[in-house]
Amino acid sequence: MTYAKKIKKLRDAMLISQGELSDILNVSIVTVNRWEKDKFEPTIKMKRKLNELFLKYNIIEEREGN
Repeated sequence: MTYAKKIKKLRDAMLISQGELSDILNVSIVTVNRWEKDKFEPTIKMKRKLNELFLKYNIIEEREGN
């Protein structure tokens, strides 16, 4: 699963908007939008913050195949 899909799934699980997620992560709403559209990937620092949220909201990577 791409970060774009994981971020969208995270927002859905948290029941929040892109603006609310941008406030939580202290980034612009444009940044969150670009992540979700897979135009940009989060920095390593931001991936760490996102991974904490993924764990908290049980957003696991879906594997293809197997």
